[in-house]
Amino acid sequence: MADRPYRRLRRVLAVVCLVAAAGLPAGSSVADATGPTTVRALQLNLCNSGRAGCYTGRSVTEAAVLISAEVPDLVTLNEICQDDVAALEPAFAVVHRGGAVVSAFAAAGDRPTGDVTRCRDGQPYGIGLLARLPAPHAGHTVRSGIHPTQDVTDPEERAWLCVHVPGALHACTTHLAATSATVALAQCGHLLDTVVPAIRRSTGYAPTVLIGDLNLRHGGAPDVQSCVPPGYLRDDDGALQHIIATTDVTICCSRPVDLRGATDHPGLVATLTIDGGRADSTVTALR
Repeated sequence: MADRPYRRLRRVLAVVCLVAAAGLPAGSSVADATGPTTVRALQLNLCNSGRAGCYTGRSVTEAAVLISAEVPDLVTLNEICQDDVAALEPAFAVVHRGGAVVSAFAAAGDRPTGDVTRCRDGQPYGIGLLARLPAPHAGHTVRSGIHPTQDVTDPEERAWLCVHVPGALHACTTHLAATSATVALAQCGHLLDTVVPAIRRSTGYAPTVLIGDLNLRHGGAPDVQSCVPPGYLRDDDGALQHIIATTDVTICCSRPVDLRGATDHPGLVATLTIDGGRADSTVTALR
């Protein structure tokens, strides 16, 4: 039974391969530090643990279809099982015609056991990221962790995940506390005010973007804008999914995209323009 969604996914990937062979555009690389670069970003909350009421068993298949249609350079994934990243990576690689890609996963913690939170099938549960890398690939660093502030009434301990491509892009995702907006705000602030600056100090500055289901709203109490540091911009899907980026990244044309009822969240697509010249001028201020 559990293998059926993945058999369907393999059929979808076969179709994706045929479409790519027919001439899908290659798209942009994640970033090119020598000048402005366009990056297409896609945020997905797939509700694929198998435990929540929004689980359908179809969201990974729908995500693969959406990746083939939208051709993103960066995909951030929330509420997934560890194998979902590997299942989606072939679709992501196909639309980029074999270019260098990176995939990463970070498991949420489980307070009662001291282990990781697990999906119904036993896989680690958490967040993930797929990114197309610049050519030539100059290396990248993956960092992840558990937020120090958690809602003690919730057994799930929320995680963060970042991929740093030197001189090109620093991309992070997280899925913040759903049971306490106050805790979610503290987690957002810790990631942007403490984690990201620490990574910059060890790896060097790069234009930065955080995309994820933050479980905070613009105009809410507390307001998501309270965790946006000086030197950052923000956009959203009109609800809980947000893009927060340094001002050397222009956020354009964001819109929700339908996953045909496969999950309880729409996808969020946006075009990010990374200005290499502006990035150079803001290095000192944003470290």
